[in-house]
Amino acid sequence: MVDAVIVRAGDSVATLLRDGEIGDRIDTGDALLTLTQAVPRGHKIALDAIAPGADVTKYGYSIGRATDTIAPGDHVHSQNLSTGLAGTLDYGFAPTDEPVATSPRHATFRGFVRPDGRVGTRNEIWILPTVGCVARTAERIATRAGVTLAGKIDGVHAFSHPHGCSQLGYDLDGTRQILASLACHPNAGGVLIVGLGCEENQINALVEAIPAWRRPAIRTLTAQLSVDEVEEGIALVEELATLAACERQEVGLDRLVLGVKCGGSDGLSGLTANPLVGRMSDEVVGAGGRVVFTEIPEMFGAEQALMNRAADVSVFDAIVGVVNGFKQYFIDHGEPVSENPSPGNVVGGITTLEEKSLGAVQKAGRSPIVDVIGYGAQARTDGLTMLEAPGNDAVSSTALAAAGATVILFTTGRGTPLGFPVPTIKIASNTDLAQRKPGWIDFDAGQVLDQGFASAETALLDCIAAIASGRETAAERNGEREIAIWKRGVTL
Repeated sequence: MVDAVIVRAGDSVATLLRDGEIGDRIDTGDALLTLTQAVPRGHKIALDAIAPGADVTKYGYSIGRATDTIAPGDHVHSQNLSTGLAGTLDYGFAPTDEPVATSPRHATFRGFVRPDGRVGTRNEIWILPTVGCVARTAERIATRAGVTLAGKIDGVHAFSHPHGCSQLGYDLDGTRQILASLACHPNAGGVLIVGLGCEENQINALVEAIPAWRRPAIRTLTAQLSVDEVEEGIALVEELATLAACERQEVGLDRLVLGVKCGGSDGLSGLTANPLVGRMSDEVVGAGGRVVFTEIPEMFGAEQALMNRAADVSVFDAIVGVVNGFKQYFIDHGEPVSENPSPGNVVGGITTLEEKSLGAVQKAGRSPIVDVIGYGAQARTDGLTMLEAPGNDAVSSTALAAAGATVILFTTGRGTPLGFPVPTIKIASNTDLAQRKPGWIDFDAGQVLDQGFASAETALLDCIAAIASGRETAAERNGEREIAIWKRGVTL
């Protein structure tokens, strides 16, 4: 007997919880089916006969249309299911009044309270190169200064990127804005900006994009004007470290800024890891904190449900603008809006973008969406904020950090070693991945299938509090710290 899960009553498919073979009996909870072919874990089987052209439903919504006759017990995947997505749409606002019930847990963590009242989960010095030409210079400064300052601060980290020159207009503005927002992050007790001197992304313009209140914690270095840029950079980092001296204090969950992200999802992501993270999102929002979610192209097919959670009409209009704007971005480049899921997603059981999106948006929980911000902007209000950024793991996670996320919850069914500027908690959708890759994974959400959500919620909240208080993530232990900037324009 092979167990399967029906996400919502009325769905036409169920998801297998382990590999099934031809002739295996499937217990759906409502009926017994017989597999007509081998079906991998995380993949779907039909519960009833589905005619060609008919909608296939999962999560209570259509995930595409059948392209062939599908019999009960058949494997439902790329061979008989295709997307129903097309271009931009007209949307109506049908606000939901569904209450979000969270049980107060009074969780706390030990963070660094900054002079402006924000709270960091790390006390580090960040080095931001204005241009790729000095990326290695920034890394050399960070490596040497990190040795000198070991034990005095949590670390010195350089965030390399290849941009900052041969860019124009909004493309250059995007690079400048993301760096300016990163420079304001509360996990950075001080920031050294390293420039070359002749690049388009001039230091003076970048500093002007940083709010005046933050500039006392900023130092700059122009390599072309320095006799020894590495030695000068080390001296500036040491000066910043003295200014950044700070002790951890116990604060409430309302002082946390949580970013939520998924990457390398599989067919179990929408059943375990993503809804578990959604519960953490509601917990933080309910405590008075901030949650930021993004990956706009991975909302296509699930966007109406998100729009109905807008706090008011202006937020609804902003969501529509971002979603249709992103669809138009695809169309303007001659690409279909449904050009997703990735090959790894497909192997893991996800067939269409609608299915991927309906699983992905669960990370945002059920709280009202109170704000929508553009790429490179910082979250500006408590509650749940939608951020404009693509689905790419590195680009969107960098944007979450720039928006002010002090911890990122990153769910995955396939696994990735990649890490980002802020502590990134990797959450496996299945226990097999967690056991195979303990050097990558921080938390096993596969336990939801055996133990239910209640105990997993408590365990994940404890994990978040411990990491926010200083415990290293797997990515931090591995030295995985990257940024990626969304390049949208021409290169000179």
